[in-house]
Amino acid sequence: MKTLTRFSNTLMERFLPDPYIFVAVLTLVVFLLGLGLTDTGPIEMVDHWGNGFWGLLAFTMQMVIVLVAGHVLANSPLFKRILSTLAGTAKSPGAAIILVSVVSIIASWINWGFGLVIGALFAKEIAKKVTNVDYRLLVASAYAGFVVWHGGLGGSIPLSVATPDHPFEPIMGVIPTTDTIFTTYNLFIVLVLLITIPLLNRWMMPKPEDTVTVDPASLEEPLEVEAPDEKTPASRMEDSVILSMLIGALGLIYLLHHFVRNGFDLNLNIVNLIFLILGIILHGTPRRFLAAVANAVKTAGGIIIQFPFYAGIMGMMTDSGLAGVISDAFVSISNEHTFHLFTFYAAGIVNFFVPSGGGQWAVQAPIMLDAAQTLGADYAKTAMSIAWGDAWTNLIQPFWALPALAIAGLKAKDIMGYCVFVLILSGIVISIGLYFF
Repeated sequence: MKTLTRFSNTLMERFLPDPYIFVAVLTLVVFLLGLGLTDTGPIEMVDHWGNGFWGLLAFTMQMVIVLVAGHVLANSPLFKRILSTLAGTAKSPGAAIILVSVVSIIASWINWGFGLVIGALFAKEIAKKVTNVDYRLLVASAYAGFVVWHGGLGGSIPLSVATPDHPFEPIMGVIPTTDTIFTTYNLFIVLVLLITIPLLNRWMMPKPEDTVTVDPASLEEPLEVEAPDEKTPASRMEDSVILSMLIGALGLIYLLHHFVRNGFDLNLNIVNLIFLILGIILHGTPRRFLAAVANAVKTAGGIIIQFPFYAGIMGMMTDSGLAGVISDAFVSISNEHTFHLFTFYAAGIVNFFVPSGGGQWAVQAPIMLDAAQTLGADYAKTAMSIAWGDAWTNLIQPFWALPALAIAGLKAKDIMGYCVFVLILSGIVISIGLYFF
């Protein structure tokens, strides 16, 4: 395994470009595939790209806030102590890898945004505590846990079909989470991944001479808070703990009311609000909070620039019918026994080009549900097959790794060599769960 991971890491370091180059090449590939596999002309493909380019603006802003708010919270004195205490329980590099993997998987199962940020922050904190641990593998282990998100409490597809008046209710009805998230096959997949991914990550630990460590001092981010030149009414408000506590109380009351009214609805907006409100409270004063925000915003450039290009790719994939062509190809070779398995593989491929769970469901659901009806396949399991396919290839899709990489200060090529093997393992486990249960 050490030889294989060394080869994989070398390959990724040499040939995997910056995520912006990746999305630029992906744009051209989808453009050419649209011309070759559909009846769409060049100008139409350009129009599809341009019309879709700004389609993820709201989501892009959500992801920027995930990154910034998580960063701000992590830099608060109390949260630093909590992470530091938990990180101190890892006494060796192997224990560090396993601990990060387990925490990331559990956090991602609870909510994908929560898991994505907490995993990266925790990996960074452990790197400060544990010597001789490979930092690349540590961050890869944190990101690997993200693969379970669509089989968890925050899965967008199972939650969508459980909501009355969802777009496909006339076809499949309302599907409760007992038929998706809490089924035997889904819990089997999650539990097996919870056990095997940490062990695989531990197995991939490189030899001491190949280990890439990081200086703990370089991971420290001292908060530079400029003191005012003179005391004025404005500067007193900027240093007011009372103002921060009042805003914090407003947010906490809203969150309490939200959970009382809606149950454990931990959607992305609620996760962001939790991070922001806790950041405001734990930094104490507006001045410290704003200094932490200014420090965190520096890491958001990749998300701001690259996500519109992915939206353009999604526009070409959906409007040209290319996503449908890929889905139809898998449906054509399926039968009642293999349908859910091939749906999973088709979703994994489509996810490279439509890396949004909700967007992918909108594209693939009409085709796959129609095929499920023809073959007599279960609608709920069809939805979960698409959900797992969407989550699966995220492991080697830089789109979702950008926030974690920004927090960790790494590039995609630093972790993808390890993620390839998690992709193989999780693909096998998910296939077994969907086919045999």
